[in-house]
Amino acid sequence: MKVTPTEIPDVKIVEPNVFGDARGFFFESWNKRALAAAGIDADFVQDNHSRSRQGVLRGLHYQIQSPQGKLVRVVAGTVFDVAVDMRRSSPTFGRHIAVTLSADDKRMLWIPGGFAHGFFVLSDVAEFLYKTTDYWYPEHERSLLWSDPALGIAWPAQIEPIVTAKDGAGAKLADAETYE
Repeated sequence: MKVTPTEIPDVKIVEPNVFGDARGFFFESWNKRALAAAGIDADFVQDNHSRSRQGVLRGLHYQIQSPQGKLVRVVAGTVFDVAVDMRRSSPTFGRHIAVTLSADDKRMLWIPGGFAHGFFVLSDVAEFLYKTTDYWYPEHERSLLWSDPALGIAWPAQIEPIVTAKDGAGAKLADAETYE
């Protein structure tokens, strides 16, 4: 596996070694030993799988208590994936990373606890898998407003976003609960 830090070094792009031939392909999507050697030493407790149609924007979600580290990947389709640093003590507080992930490129993104996360579906449909380092606690879940101008996220403009009422009413960064 190749692990590359992004502009926010705690967020990393993970590129698995893919072995393919006429029959198809094989790759390890998680190998604790290999990723720990690359600086991702995580114990996962939950796997999540979502399917969404084109234009669906999920997020930007985080848990103010029991923050979740996430290893995310796409198994069908393509998404525009975003992580926002919510750690006030971080030199990159309020900054974001945005990458395109697809089933074709098989890249994954490691997002440590302390970040808000969301994605926007670019393909007709997308299936999105992610492992988490803590359980989901609905009472601790928060939404950061995906369209807050202070974040400066250049969401793809060719498709009108479809968001839930909860995500549409997310807090702006200036008003959001954050981590120390």
